[in-house]
Amino acid sequence: MIARLLGKPKQEANALATLDKLNETLEMLEKKEGVLQKKASAEVEKAKEYTKAKNKRAAIQCLKRKRLYEEQIGQLANFQLRIHDQVIMLEGAKATTETVDALRSGAAAMKAMQKVTNIDDVDKTMDEINEQTENMKQIQEALATPIGAAADFDEDELEAELEELEGAELEEQLLQPATTAPAASVQVPSGRVPTRPAPQKRTQEEDELAALQAEMAL
Repeated sequence: MIARLLGKPKQEANALATLDKLNETLEMLEKKEGVLQKKASAEVEKAKEYTKAKNKRAAIQCLKRKRLYEEQIGQLANFQLRIHDQVIMLEGAKATTETVDALRSGAAAMKAMQKVTNIDDVDKTMDEINEQTENMKQIQEALATPIGAAADFDEDELEAELEELEGAELEEQLLQPATTAPAASVQVPSGRVPTRPAPQKRTQEEDELAALQAEMAL
């Protein structure tokens, strides 16, 4: 494992250096091809000039040199094609290697995490959580249980008593007389102050009803 880790940077450096070398060679071939193209074009121009001067022999020599340049250009094109092929293959191999290394690192990390946390530890932890949850639930139920005098109260009797109080209040409301329309205002001669009617004294039943309503409001 250590040898693999130590050898990985060296392999990557070698791959990058090879790609750089191939790209440099490709650039050199392209420049050389451009030079030969210019030379071939120049020989064509010379052949035209010799043809105009009726120097057929010199014109043919120019065309021969042009053919030689064109052959070299063809060779350079083949060289460039081979280098392009090598670059593509090397880049593909580099991408494949990096992908495999990434997958290998992921598998190693997953294996390490599984060693730290195994299924037995997970089951034990879940059992402890469930046990603590059940204990807390029992504690809350125990705290919610009424104690002392409140534990002796009968909920059904309390409900029945509450219904009786509500029925009595409704009955009292039905027995109360309907409110009468307000009396017409009486015109009082000027100079006299109208006398207010004396407030009626509340009966004992009305006092009891008011006390009951106040108690119900609490």
